[in-house]
Amino acid sequence: MPENVLEAVGLHRTYGSVRAVDDVSFALPEGGSLGIVGESGSGKTTTARIVVGLEQADAGEILVRGQARAARQRGRARRLARAREVQMVFQDPYLSLDPRTSVDQVLRETLRLHFPGTDHDRRVRELLDQVGLGTRAADARPRQLSGGQRQRVAIARALAVEPAVLVLDEAVAALDVSVQAQILNLLADIREETRIGYLFITHDLGVVRCVTDDVIVMRRGRVVEAGPTAEVLAAPRHPYTRLLLESVPRPGWDPEAIAAARRAL
Repeated sequence: MPENVLEAVGLHRTYGSVRAVDDVSFALPEGGSLGIVGESGSGKTTTARIVVGLEQADAGEILVRGQARAARQRGRARRLARAREVQMVFQDPYLSLDPRTSVDQVLRETLRLHFPGTDHDRRVRELLDQVGLGTRAADARPRQLSGGQRQRVAIARALAVEPAVLVLDEAVAALDVSVQAQILNLLADIREETRIGYLFITHDLGVVRCVTDDVIVMRRGRVVEAGPTAEVLAAPRHPYTRLLLESVPRPGWDPEAIAAARRAL
């Protein structure tokens, strides 16, 4: 049985009187894929930001391979060690890529930061091939790329540091459906090749169904349901999970009725 590459233990995060994350715990095995599902305001993105280190939890801890994340380092060394453990891919790569910097420069800057003093030519080629871009894209700027290509660059940059976990925060939400499928297939191939762990943050149950082994459902900062994805989506136990499934547009879908049911919960 694979070891847990990532564990969240009793995470809490409060903003004033709002409990954004309230006693959230989960585990991600090596090579596994876990989805965190919920509507806007459910606490899923705050949880992701705590996992990556962009926010600090008020209580609880994050363990990577059983060890407190980058616990012994301080300052810059700690930030770099944390980044090599867990990387994040955001919804809009255009906002996270420097418009003045070529794809080649994006990857080389990341490699120089984390692996100084080595020749990075071969690694840049490997990364471009790994995400299906090839060397022809190396000289392109973000504005010259499609949305799907930019997301591939963002994924390549995250993979450059060889992290144990990749956090994908609505990473395909801004893409056309056909491009979404291409990126999800790419991520599936990468996971199979590298045994990296994925943490998917999404409101899209279709994405969860396609690419995750397990899922947790969050509402108002708390986990209301968790389990294997196929089981949770086939027979949800919590009313909120059932409501999320009923909210997926289909023939006869009534958004007003769904909104009224959500308010009643």
